Amino acid sequence: MADEVSIDKASFHNRLSSLITAWKGDKRSGNHVFGDVGSIVVIMGKSDETQGFHKSNAAQFWLLGYEFPTTLFLFTLEGMYIITTKKKATYLEPLKEGGKTPIEVLVRGKDAEENTKQFERMLELIKNAGKKVGVVAKDASSGPFVNEWKTAFADISKDVEEVDISSALSNVMSVKDENELRAIRNASVASSHVMADYFVDYMSDILDKDKKITHKAFSDKIAAKIDDDKFFKWKKAPANFDTMQLDWSINPTVMSGGNFDVRLTTDPDDSNLHAGVIISALGLRYQTYASMLARTYLVDPNKSQEGAYKVLLNVHDAVIKELRDGIVAKDVYNKAISVIKASKRPELAEKFSKSVGAGIGIETRDGTFTLNAKNNRVLKDGMTFSISTSFFDVENPSPQDKKRDAKYALMISDTVRVNPAGVGEGFVFTKDAATDMESTSFFFNDDEEEEKKEKPKPKKDSRVGAVASSNITKTRLRGQGAQTANEEKEGARREHQRELHNKKHGDGLEKYTAGHGNLNGTAVKQYKKFESYKRDAVFPTRVKDLMILVDEKNNSIILPIMGRPVPFHIATLKNATTSQEGGFCFLRINFLSPGQGVGRKDDQPFEDPSAQFIRSLTFRSKDNNRMEDIKDQITEMKKNMTRKEQEKKDMEDVVEQEKLVEIRSRRPHRLDNLYMRPALESKRVGGAVEVHTNGLRYQHLGNQRVDILFSNVKHLFFQPCVGELIVIIHVHLINPIMIGKRKAKDIQFYREATEMQFDETGNRKRKHRYGDEEEFEAEQEEKRRRAQLDKEFRNFAEKIADAGKNEGLAVDMPFRDLGFNGVPSRSSVMVQPTTDCLVQLTEPPFMVITLLDIEVVHLERVQFGLKNFDMVIVFKDFTRQPAHINTIPVESLDSVKDWLDSVDIPYSEGPLNLNWATIMKTIVTDPHVFFKDGGWSFLAAESDSEGEDEEEEESAFEASGDDLASESSEDESDFDDDASAEASEEDVSDDEEGEDWDEMEKKAAKKDREGGLEDEEKSAKGGKKKR
Repeated sequence: MADEVSIDKASFHNRLSSLITAWKGDKRSGNHVFGDVGSIVVIMGKSDETQGFHKSNAAQFWLLGYEFPTTLFLFTLEGMYIITTKKKATYLEPLKEGGKTPIEVLVRGKDAEENTKQFERMLELIKNAGKKVGVVAKDASSGPFVNEWKTAFADISKDVEEVDISSALSNVMSVKDENELRAIRNASVASSHVMADYFVDYMSDILDKDKKITHKAFSDKIAAKIDDDKFFKWKKAPANFDTMQLDWSINPTVMSGGNFDVRLTTDPDDSNLHAGVIISALGLRYQTYASMLARTYLVDPNKSQEGAYKVLLNVHDAVIKELRDGIVAKDVYNKAISVIKASKRPELAEKFSKSVGAGIGIETRDGTFTLNAKNNRVLKDGMTFSISTSFFDVENPSPQDKKRDAKYALMISDTVRVNPAGVGEGFVFTKDAATDMESTSFFFNDDEEEEKKEKPKPKKDSRVGAVASSNITKTRLRGQGAQTANEEKEGARREHQRELHNKKHGDGLEKYTAGHGNLNGTAVKQYKKFESYKRDAVFPTRVKDLMILVDEKNNSIILPIMGRPVPFHIATLKNATTSQEGGFCFLRINFLSPGQGVGRKDDQPFEDPSAQFIRSLTFRSKDNNRMEDIKDQITEMKKNMTRKEQEKKDMEDVVEQEKLVEIRSRRPHRLDNLYMRPALESKRVGGAVEVHTNGLRYQHLGNQRVDILFSNVKHLFFQPCVGELIVIIHVHLINPIMIGKRKAKDIQFYREATEMQFDETGNRKRKHRYGDEEEFEAEQEEKRRRAQLDKEFRNFAEKIADAGKNEGLAVDMPFRDLGFNGVPSRSSVMVQPTTDCLVQLTEPPFMVITLLDIEVVHLERVQFGLKNFDMVIVFKDFTRQPAHINTIPVESLDSVKDWLDSVDIPYSEGPLNLNWATIMKTIVTDPHVFFKDGGWSFLAAESDSEGEDEEEEESAFEASGDDLASESSEDESDFDDDASAEASEEDVSDDEEGEDWDEMEKKAAKKDREGGLEDEEKSAKGGKKKR
């Protein structure tokens, strides 16, 4: 045997104890399982791979983890005795210690007399143990060792009765421990990987390209895949998965064209693969533990075949649900029959298999636990079964090929574990290989495109609708109650905002309790070690010349110091400078060291800051060009290292996505003639987007691909071309991905809404003049074309959302009516709210802000006389920099406030721009202290104090006016439709400060006119009468 044989001592003694315990328990309960045997003999002759796994070597694998040929095990209730060869005995000797059951190892040699004495001792132990001895009746072992034992045992065969112990051994080995279940899981997952990721793809390719391949060749190709180590190192591989432990427990078998054997007793034939019903069965073994997997694939099935497969699916699911701790084996089979008889195809019960599975473990099929109509054995937690349901010789009412499709079979097999009572149905180890109708049906002859179903319009947020409807006011007479309406609206908004701010403050106190500390933690920078060369042998060869060398490959410079070459890593250098003096060129190399002045490097950690550091080294030379060249090389190397570190830092949040699962059973939904942003190339080249099982694929016309998985999509937007030049499907990701050489978190697919032949400027040369009718028709055609474009993109966005519904994906659409202009980055764009976000999708860089991530919003530069104001969005993650949307027209102020209030976002306003970097740094340092001292109330206090001052001045002005029609409330709004408080405030302040001479003269003239107004009017009237 191999030198690396290592037997798990703890596992051996645990399993041996479980065997002895079950044996003793059976004796106390009536000897129903072990048959009242006093001893058990398990013998293994010469190794024969053609015999596979049987009860004798299964017992050895179960106890030792290895097969030991030419070895005899004798079990009694008091101990275990082993006869084996000298080399194997060395591996078994350590088992004598560490267990409750005594172990004795007898070494078999070349001395025939000694060997005979060993057998005689075994026979004596058997006779002393009782009149019955347990043996494996259908023992497949053979060889001289077995024959010699049988000859010796014949001498006592009259005195001792042989009892078949196979079922008892199965009963003990059927309940798997944690290590056994892990091995069966690994085998099952690997089998599912072969079926789902290799067989299905290869079969689809064969059928799609109409290739020819025989069942035998196809099966052999699958069998050869076990040697592909790279294939079995896939992303979903279990931890510590060892490909060297894999072997076939069931050789791959492919069946089609009417030649079906659901019992898997025959080898694949030489017939070609037929596009109809295709059955594939296989099973991998991991660490000697087997798995079983079979799937049926339907190519262009008719309604009868689809109906039969659905019945089989229901039966298979019912059997798995019935696998529970304490249920009798025959009840599982009877459940399957009852499901068939209760279905729409009860006649299929006659075509159903005689069992629905059997136990699986080291043996591929343990007949003791066959799930048929007669087996009364009870299932227990930890047992594993190969569940196999099938229909055979089913008549096909409408065959495409009367010879090969007249009859067909259906088969589904899985490896399943029995769960504890109360947990529910059995756990399917092979669930990664799908069995649903959509995954197992393939349509290659169906060229008709699916009809586009009209999807219902997405429901808008009721609160957003409320805002929109509130802007439609009732018809009023001029000046009647306008002021009162604004007061009511502003008062309700203030009250709601006060509630939101109070709730936000309470949540902050609850979240950030005392002692919370800095949000960024207290971790200090760690010293980063650098290594230029591992040993002096890898120095550049030119170091012998004792000259300054710049080694870009190792990011180092080598300086001659005291006649020796000394390397310095570029990370230890600050910079290099040159100067001219006295005919020499001086090269000064400055190094990083603690306390070298104010700068970003001040907090750079050092391994031992108290050590002595070299600040700089200076070299001189008459070769000016040489020195300048060295300085330039060092500077460039420093830049390259800094750039690489920055690129590495930028790529930290970039994730590697899983593999896109392509749809093979039908043509994927596809949208052509569109462009992607960010672009893959500098040239403007279009492409197409396809919807697959777990994501999107953008097919670039330059043969490049971009895959986007649904699991990485945070938001999906559709923006119509109303008021825009393009129609957009926008994807906002959770984690950025690489697009070319850049990372991207927002990916957009768009198509232009205008065409070249439509000249909207009126500059085209016309052969004749168009009339009003032609222009009207052109406008209508433009509207129809835009509406069709919106409909096409919207339907495609709905299909994306439908495919990703398992990941919670839904289409969101901007509300243009609630939009406002602003500058979130470089240029003024339309910023629009959606149900869940605030977005800007028209121009890059795009902006997508999730409403649930917003803590508060502060409106800056809100004061009378300014035409614009700014919006600052503070996020719940205080370590994230606030977002700014600048230069928003003041006309949008009320609508912005209404929208923020409708989506329950607390906001505040102020006249000045605040230093948010300092504010956020204070909050991050200790959020508990921040909320304890009032939290965001400092923003509201500023705006409230201004409002109170304005109200006091305004009310004083109103009280002094004699012609005031009605009294004003003390709580009048800061923003009035007719006149602003600030305007009245200016008038009062101007009177108090005093007037200049020109204004006083104007007022005096006005009073004079007012004093003589009546006389002037009378004289004017009299003049008219005389005329």
